[in-house]
Formats: sequence, C-alpha cells, structure tokens
Amino acid sequence: MNISIIIPLLNEQESLPELTSWISKVITANNFTYEVIFIDDGSTDNSWQTIQELSAENANIKGIRFLRNYGKSQALHAGFAKAEGNVIITMDADLQDSPDEIPGLYEMITKGNYDLVSGWKKKRYDSIVSKNLPSKLFNWAARRTSGVELNDFNCGLKAYKNIVIKNIEVSGEMHRYIPVLAKNAGFSKIGEKVVQHQARKYGESKFGMSRFINGFLDLITIWFLSKFGKRPMHLFGALGTIMFLIGFLSAGYIGVMKLIKLYFNLSTILVTDNPWFYIALTTMIIGTQLFLAGFLGEIILRTKNNEERYKISSEIN
Repeated sequence: MNISIIIPLLNEQESLPELTSWISKVITANNFTYEVIFIDDGSTDNSWQTIQELSAENANIKGIRFLRNYGKSQALHAGFAKAEGNVIITMDADLQDSPDEIPGLYEMITKGNYDLVSGWKKKRYDSIVSKNLPSKLFNWAARRTSGVELNDFNCGLKAYKNIVIKNIEVSGEMHRYIPVLAKNAGFSKIGEKVVQHQARKYGESKFGMSRFINGFLDLITIWFLSKFGKRPMHLFGALGTIMFLIGFLSAGYIGVMKLIKLYFNLSTILVTDNPWFYIALTTMIIGTQLFLAGFLGEIILRTKNNEERYKISSEIN
C-alpha cells in the first residue's frame, strides 16, 4: 500500500464528506493505493455516523472511535498503530489542510528519501494576535531548544516513512514535537514543504491560547526527556551530590570556626543561632532529596509497565 492518511477529528461532521471526496479525487488522479483512517476523538456530534456512511461507500475508509476525548496525541498513536502504508500522511479534518499537497509530500518521502516532511503554512488565515504571533514565538523557541530547523511545528500536515511512526512514542500532548521525537529516535533527514493553508469552512477551532502555554511546557518536558529521560540519575544525582557537599562543607566550616573561637576564648554565638547553619542544613536536605529523586527515577524506568492510554469503543474495516 502506498499511502495511509491519518485524520484525527473532534466534532467535524460537516467537513468529512467534502474532505473524503477531495482526498479520493487526488488519490485517483495519482493512481495511489491507499487507506484513510479517521480517529473520532470522542465527538459529540454525528461525526462517527458520517464515518460509517463514508466507509460503507468506500472500503478504503476506516475508522477508530474513542469512548471519550483523549487528545490529538492519543488519536495519532492509535492511527500510527493501525497504519499499513509505506508513507503515512497526517492531516486535520477541518479542511484547512489541502489534500492537493499529498502527491508532493509523498514524492519527497519516496524520491527525496526524507524520513519525515513537515508542512509549513507560510501564509495563514488565522488571527494575527491570537494565533500567528504566539505561533511564531513558539516555533522560534522550539527550534532553539530542539535543534530541529522547522518553521511550523504546529502544522498537522506531515508525511513519514512507515518505519518512523512505528519507532516513536507519541504521548501526552507531544504531537507538536513528532519531528523532535523522530530526531531523538535517530531519524535525522527531516524536511519541510511550504503548503497551502485554507480558511476554516465549518465550525470553530478546537484550540485556544492555552495550547501555546501547554506547548511551551511540553517543550521543556521533551528537552528534559531527550537529555535525561533514560538517565535521570545523571541530572538529579549530580545536582543532589553538589548541593549536599556544599551544605556539608558549609556546616563543617561553621562547626570548625565555633571550636576555634572557643579554644581561643573569643566571643561567639550558638551554632543554632547562626542563620548560615540553617541554610547549610537546608542545602544538605535538598541535595539528599534530589539524589533520591534520581534514584527513584532509575527504579521507575526499570520497573514501569505499559499502561492502557485510551479506550476504543468501535472500529470500521
């Protein structure tokens, strides 16, 4: 199979027939073998019924339905697990991603030998204040932190080799950082393609300003995980040891100075009246806690079990 198209959605009933027709037109014109996997992430409208109807008309249309809303990352994870195509393309269901970009993305993967190609919506039709400016700031921070030189991490239109999506773990809200996850997994040939952005035709955006706040927090998380995710003791153990030694040496210095002053009958105060003693003591306690945090992190890494991340109520095809 040439292409698997994975489309997460939440309450996009109106756009699904038009999107499916558009995809079929593009695929037929290019003679691709394909599958379209819709992941209904807990929609409360008739999206699932629409997917059932579309699947009855076209056997290439498949569907996965979650019991409730789990988030885009979990939807992509479920789609990646089911995808069988040599090239996997992800896109949003709101018609803001153009299916006309599919052949170009496919060619970059197959002929350009890219591991991953990310879309870049260079010209956008979103609000400048609420989306465009925060997005530019977010993308700048993501480039500086991750080292992946992409202009649009948030673009849902991306293409991957099958081996890439089978070897990365998308969890939490990390769907924005799939290129970073791919790079950390060893897939270094990451490209970018300018794609057409279309104004939303139906409904309203499901994402607000909070996604940028969450995005920056996730960026910190992914930076930490990429550096110390497999060896937390290297960070927490080192910091804990340094802080403990600073506190211990400071407390020792305070004690030695107290004994020297007593020996030479110099005026002095009780150790417990010296504020620096409590600072040194606090530093040792924090250092011990950091060391234990690293130690517990290592134990958790070696004993954790894979837990169920979402529940599927039904599937089509």
